[in-house]
Amino acid sequence: MTSKYFQVAQGVWGLRIYFVNIYMVANRRGAGKGWVLVDTGVKGSAKKIINMAEQLFGPGTKPAAIVLTHGHSDHSGSLQELLRYWDVPVYAHHLEMPYLTSRSSYPPADPEVGGGFMSLISWMWPIKPINVSRNLREIDLYEGIPELPEWKIIHTPGHTPGHISLFFPLNTTLIAGDAFTTIPAESAFYALSYVKKLSGPPKYITTDWIAAARSVRKLASLQPRIAATGHGPVMRGRELSTELNLLANRFESIAVPQEGRYVGHSAIADEDGVRYIPPYHASAKRKAGIALAGMLAGFLIVRKLW
Repeated sequence: MTSKYFQVAQGVWGLRIYFVNIYMVANRRGAGKGWVLVDTGVKGSAKKIINMAEQLFGPGTKPAAIVLTHGHSDHSGSLQELLRYWDVPVYAHHLEMPYLTSRSSYPPADPEVGGGFMSLISWMWPIKPINVSRNLREIDLYEGIPELPEWKIIHTPGHTPGHISLFFPLNTTLIAGDAFTTIPAESAFYALSYVKKLSGPPKYITTDWIAAARSVRKLASLQPRIAATGHGPVMRGRELSTELNLLANRFESIAVPQEGRYVGHSAIADEDGVRYIPPYHASAKRKAGIALAGMLAGFLIVRKLW
């Protein structure tokens, strides 16, 4: 089995697994040296990730650590399986820990936000926590990650409370997670075709739009020349600069949905997990329409994946 990985920058590689990307970062120095895995993809991705690692770093290799940009199931789905192969530290922001230690589920997705089939089927999105307490380590935002000493860790909440992005100042490479994406994640067409289009975080599962806007503006101020995101192809150079600055300047009109559960009323969370979820106001007729369209969309997408 050959994994068709792609190069992001010197010492950084990515792999698209269905509609989500994982990344591997080689170290030049620091504790453990070797390499670090960023995110673990959807459930069932472990063999593809291990195969890619062995192609890049040799048979029997394992990462010095695993870093999670956040704990959503498409970014942590294969984590528990990978830890059975690789008993290594797992780094996450402290506000993400409740969802990685079985203390709290995420807020539910919002199929009302529009944008395409992925939004319509988002009511089926897994939001239950996992438990990787034994391997879990809190990220120190000031000291960074010992196994990734040349990279800055940036807290970029909004999509989730403890979402982080990674930035390499030497060549201004950014691993943005879902702080922004390079496809409209709400659209099944874009999710499956990977036609490039810089967009905000996935609308259907972003629960704090005010924080999300601040995070995009924080990342735009770094002026990255290379951006690798959780969903979509790598974006570089002038195209990235132009599109990211436009998104930062017009975030509210470009990225924020016109309606939805979390529009104007954010979910509230702390170190123990979710504290408040805004009520769902859709009419019974709209709920039925979303459910019916979602089931149809889910059937079509599953068929496509098979």
